[in-house]
Amino acid sequence: MDLKDKLISSFMMFENNVDIDSPVHDVRTEAMKNFELKGFPSKKQEAWKYTSLNNLQKVDFSIFPKEVNALDYKDVKKYFVNEIDTYKIVFVDGIYSSFLSETTHDGVDICLMSSALTKPMYKPVIDVYFNKIASKDDSLTTLNTAFSREGAYIYIPKNKMPKKPVEILHFATGNEATLMLQPRNLIIVEENAELQVIERHQSLTSNEVLTNSVTEIFAAKNAIIDYYKVQNNVGTASLIDNTYIDQKDKSVVKVHTFSFGGKLTRNNLNFYQNGEHIDSTMKGVTILGEKQHVDHHTLVHHIQPNCESHQDYKGIYGENSTGVFNGKIIVDKIAQKTNAFQQNNNILISDKATINTKPQLEIFADDVKCSHGCTIGQLDEEALFYLQSRGIPKKEARALLMYAFANNVLASVRIPELKTRINKLIAKKLGVNLGFDL
Repeated sequence: MDLKDKLISSFMMFENNVDIDSPVHDVRTEAMKNFELKGFPSKKQEAWKYTSLNNLQKVDFSIFPKEVNALDYKDVKKYFVNEIDTYKIVFVDGIYSSFLSETTHDGVDICLMSSALTKPMYKPVIDVYFNKIASKDDSLTTLNTAFSREGAYIYIPKNKMPKKPVEILHFATGNEATLMLQPRNLIIVEENAELQVIERHQSLTSNEVLTNSVTEIFAAKNAIIDYYKVQNNVGTASLIDNTYIDQKDKSVVKVHTFSFGGKLTRNNLNFYQNGEHIDSTMKGVTILGEKQHVDHHTLVHHIQPNCESHQDYKGIYGENSTGVFNGKIIVDKIAQKTNAFQQNNNILISDKATINTKPQLEIFADDVKCSHGCTIGQLDEEALFYLQSRGIPKKEARALLMYAFANNVLASVRIPELKTRINKLIAKKLGVNLGFDL
């Protein structure tokens, strides 16, 4: 039995363990029909031309963990941003860990999707927001919708801001020989409200793990959201991350993606600007080695006039690693006065490393400022020689140049302690002590 057939048969078991009278029962059923029809994406599809899921489909993944495997805080402490106080929503093998979590109802609602999908008090919100912007055409998104049960539910009312950032952490323990996880997050930030989120998927084992995650984010008028994705997993973990963002008038949403590890990582990041004077920012740093693979797919759909979007992705690829960047900007006919910028710069530090990059513009308006571009190259030998002539060893000189290359992405990180953490991760990935005062 291949993975698709196993998922289809497992859905019947899943349905028997959830409330079929739930308001999302029909949504799940329809989503599974969609996945059954389309199956896993293949390289025959243009959007998946450079990323193959064939090997993952051959793995006999456990769809549901057999038992809860508790973790001690000391075993996972290093994965938290301990330098600051945060609300924490922690899942272990897909199951909520109350021991490791810290949530709140103090003016804001930070809890679980399992509660939001089943308790009547949440029904008005679920009816309005759940599965409203997640793609009905993307088969992996619909697969997640079919099995949607657990994840983070965050609701920030008007004029509110949590007292501290929110960390969403998913741990895989290795209790199963192989495990597939499908977390579902729903985040709503109402008018004049603010939110900061740090998300991480982390395997604690050499056993194979596949995570198919979906996050829906709604930013109301004048809302401000900072979302940080830290991807630094082990070499046997694969992540498919689908994020959908709906923005209303004068909202500001920034997503930073730091991809430093994992067997296969696919980031699908989709912005829909449903209002005027919106600001959307997507920035990313990718540093890969070995046979790691990262695929960034971004979409910004400018639907209304007088909006801005800014994309800036940096990639450093070594050894046999491969990278993909496919960024699309769509400007509708009505979306006059749009200002859209997209840039993807890459450095190959190995003859065997590969990057495929494809910036795209589809512009149907005539009064816009839109630009895109990409570069692929190697380190500047003259700059490297200059640093060496000043007494800096070659290895450290190369690392300094690579750090400087990626540093402008870090400049917009608004949590200083997280910026420090990312600095340390970059230094570790480059394999040197850069001498920063961290």
